[in-house]
Amino acid sequence: MNNIKSADEIILMRESGKLLAQVFDALDKYIEIGRTTLEINDFVEDFIIQTLKARPASKGQYGYEYVLNSSINEVVCHGVPSSGKKLRNGDIVNIDITLEKNSFIADSSKMYAMGNISPIAKKLIDVTYQAMWKGIKCIKPKAKLGDIGHAIQCHAEANGFSVVRDYCGHGIGREMHEEPQILHFGKPNTGLILEEGMVFTVEPMINQGTYKTKQKRDGWTVVTKDRKLSAQWEHTILVTPTGFEVLTLRSSENHI
Repeated sequence: MNNIKSADEIILMRESGKLLAQVFDALDKYIEIGRTTLEINDFVEDFIIQTLKARPASKGQYGYEYVLNSSINEVVCHGVPSSGKKLRNGDIVNIDITLEKNSFIADSSKMYAMGNISPIAKKLIDVTYQAMWKGIKCIKPKAKLGDIGHAIQCHAEANGFSVVRDYCGHGIGREMHEEPQILHFGKPNTGLILEEGMVFTVEPMINQGTYKTKQKRDGWTVVTKDRKLSAQWEHTILVTPTGFEVLTLRSSENHI
């Protein structure tokens, strides 16, 4: 099942995506060294509910208690907000947020560099962002899923990094996780054929060292097996008649 969205559903998904982009615009002004990840979580929850009159879709999903994931340094994904975890100078952190409005969900994440980060951390953030866009720009009707993964993998590995295998992008709509799965590695001209009206996330997780990961005892937090850095960016994408539309495009990205 490819979960092709109707014209009316696409209008609603576009609205959810625009609202989620506004969340990140607000967060850009709030996030700073010294804030705890729980403070960031609470700020985002309040903004989504009170300002945007929407629902933070992650809260309660699979029993999760928070509205976002905050993944710092060696944390690959699913980092849990905590009152004891302050952002420090030199940290890199991924903030992953979902939002539901009118029964449709958007999903996006962004990397933040706190203060003076190392050259390798900056390169990792930049290459991961570039890799995401290389994957996105492969999207059009009759392209194949393998084209997306191949473009991401080639760019990451050409820069000396590795692509996480254990987690992937996903279809999205009324449910947070729908078919198809979007791998961030692969071979061109393989996999499912893309069709107009499909909506899914592209969210590569790129590691400084090995692509291997492990889950911590909290049952959520995933870290790099070698404890080296990891970065991730994510957008929700619509397949259009001629290519793609980024439903979660932020104001800082309007030049793209």
